Amino acid sequence: MKNYFSSEFRLGVLGGGQLGRMLLAETQKFDIYTLILDGAADAPCAEICNEFHRGDLMDYDTVYNFGKKTDLLTIEIEHVNIEALKQLKAEGLTIYPQPEVLELIQHKGRQKDFYLENDLPTAAFTHHQGKEALFGLSLPFVWKSAQFGYDGNGVKVIRTYEDLHDVPDLPCIAEKLIPFKNELAVIVARSAIGEIRTYPVVEMEFHPTANQVEFVVCPARIPEEIADQAQEVALRAAEAYGITGLLAVEMFQTQDDQILINEVAPRTHNSGHYSIEASYTSQFEQHLRSILGLPLGKTESKVASVMVNLVGEAGYSGPVVYENMNEVLKMEGVTPHIYGKKQTRPFRKMGHVTIVNNDMDEARRIAGMVKETLKVKSQPA
Repeated sequence: MKNYFSSEFRLGVLGGGQLGRMLLAETQKFDIYTLILDGAADAPCAEICNEFHRGDLMDYDTVYNFGKKTDLLTIEIEHVNIEALKQLKAEGLTIYPQPEVLELIQHKGRQKDFYLENDLPTAAFTHHQGKEALFGLSLPFVWKSAQFGYDGNGVKVIRTYEDLHDVPDLPCIAEKLIPFKNELAVIVARSAIGEIRTYPVVEMEFHPTANQVEFVVCPARIPEEIADQAQEVALRAAEAYGITGLLAVEMFQTQDDQILINEVAPRTHNSGHYSIEASYTSQFEQHLRSILGLPLGKTESKVASVMVNLVGEAGYSGPVVYENMNEVLKMEGVTPHIYGKKQTRPFRKMGHVTIVNNDMDEARRIAGMVKETLKVKSQPA
């Protein structure tokens, strides 16, 4: 493998959000010169990377020209121009995860077809070009836009046909609503030299209306045989994609203890943020190890942990202020991460807090206190 520990090496990252910001902590640790491309002038990475380039991640010329400045290109968001990546790869640029993997995962319909083609368990679904045909489907079901959904956007549970009036008329899938016991996730690291490792299974607790993760619990409070099954499914998915980098696999544990893939993300992921404090190797360091062909780090946890997402409070938009931070810092085992976003709005991800403790029940109790205490609001006008 090429030696990337050189003053001449330039790593490019498509996307400058919070995932990129946390990745930069690792590139700085290894003294890797890092370029970021993002559309927002005030992106979380803008002021702390070696080079910041502003531009549209979906624009062919922007992505192509940015890629030509780099020696290896990676992502922190999958919504990027695939044709530009294909051309860069054809010209010899190393790109991880690979453009063909991103192309599959970008489109939820193709993603679901891929599971069927590779004998990976997933909920039953149908394809639709718009919402007109949905009015004849059996209720309830889950509507998902075919592309560009994220953080609860582009997903809606349809319980009555009236619920369809608010969804856009776009290509979509209709997925069987699964009555599940738990929502789980496993992050798989697969390196450029073929090494593969999984992180522990985590349990995700969702906000009841925003369809966003509120708490991530590691390890998941499930029987060992269910955890083994979830890790096996995640490994099979990563091998089927042939991905280099990280693959976050979100899953349902059904009422009869089957594991079904919900969806995947080809990058570092919200479900792995706990790893910064709780794991021997954080997901962000592991991503670097994977794409640079370095030995993968140990994935086990050192201690039980719960991650709390910090999102903008309902009813507040504008310059952000974090209320009661002092009170939270008095709590044992608490580490906040603020993402550097200057403007808050309802349910926007603004940061997270990780709680570590030798006792999982105590970690979860403190996490609940953090959620009730630390509020993300806007400054009064």
